[in-house]
Amino acid sequence: MNVVVQIACTGDSPSVADVAAWAESALAGDYRALCIRIVDVAEGAELNGRFRGRNEPTNVLAFPAGESNLLGDIAICAPVASQEAREQGKRLADHFAHLVIHGVLHLKGLDHQTEAEAVAMEAQEVRLLQSLGIADPYLEQPPLLHVTHPAP
Repeated sequence: MNVVVQIACTGDSPSVADVAAWAESALAGDYRALCIRIVDVAEGAELNGRFRGRNEPTNVLAFPAGESNLLGDIAICAPVASQEAREQGKRLADHFAHLVIHGVLHLKGLDHQTEAEAVAMEAQEVRLLQSLGIADPYLEQPPLLHVTHPAP
């Protein structure tokens, strides 16, 4: 498979190998080239502003290539993904895996504009995530436990 991963930010982000593996699980035999770029807030906001008219970063953007041998590009804003994972009580790696899979499915033509589309896309996401040992991200998650030890 031809997955290129670019880490274009500092701070919390998964490894190149993990991002590529998550993408390959969603590609499922689609051998077109794909680039995934992990970006910072400034680049995320610039891309979202230029392509969606929203001047703030978003978690994931997918850009279909429209060419036979190229699937497209995905941009994931690491700080937004990190904040979402914290707020939702999810492991950072699990949330990144979900965003990668979500982006790949968009490039493969799935969407969530209607209820029926959302149900179908979410079912695909859940199936792929479960194959990686990751829980259903759409279920209500209890907050992560923070264990404190009393002073002696």
